[in-house]
Amino acid sequence: MKKRCPWPSGDKLMIKYHDKEWGVPLHNDRKLFEFLILEGFQAGLSWRTILHKRENFRKAFDKFDYNKVAKYDKKKINSLLKDAGIIRNKLKIEGAITNAKEFLKVREEFGTFDKYIWSFVNGKPIQNKLKAIKDIPAKTILSDKISDDLRKRGFKFVGSTIVYAHMQATGMVNDHIGICYRYREIMAKYK
Repeated sequence: MKKRCPWPSGDKLMIKYHDKEWGVPLHNDRKLFEFLILEGFQAGLSWRTILHKRENFRKAFDKFDYNKVAKYDKKKINSLLKDAGIIRNKLKIEGAITNAKEFLKVREEFGTFDKYIWSFVNGKPIQNKLKAIKDIPAKTILSDKISDDLRKRGFKFVGSTIVYAHMQATGMVNDHIGICYRYREIMAKYK
């Protein structure tokens, strides 16, 4: 039996996410936007809650097409507030729209959001060497720096803890613990 990080704890969807996505370097702008929005909606909630609503979020937010989300109006906001399949928080919904607009500005400046966000790690994942789940930080000096830059650009729901979760999800940092089979796989493939 494969040893993995303990946080998926028997939840089939969480295990699939851990085994296939978490910590894998991601360079697709639409997926990077998806994680940015989902991490923002997670604030104050568990990732399990968000992951189990992910397909509903994809449907509600036009498959995270940032061009479309940037154009959402009051009518769309009202329909999202009535959608029981997502987190119905007006500030987070409005934050997602703001973030789509800022995302487009970053793409205009850098060519892609990918170039911008990965520049903070010089295009290479940080390979942490963690022994236990308790060793995984909630935020770092680098996530503080990225958070500050995103906030200056006008992004919402991008505190350092949210940014660090985004870094973990998108593989900017490999925080699988040392005994986890995914740690070695990701480290070998994405040095």
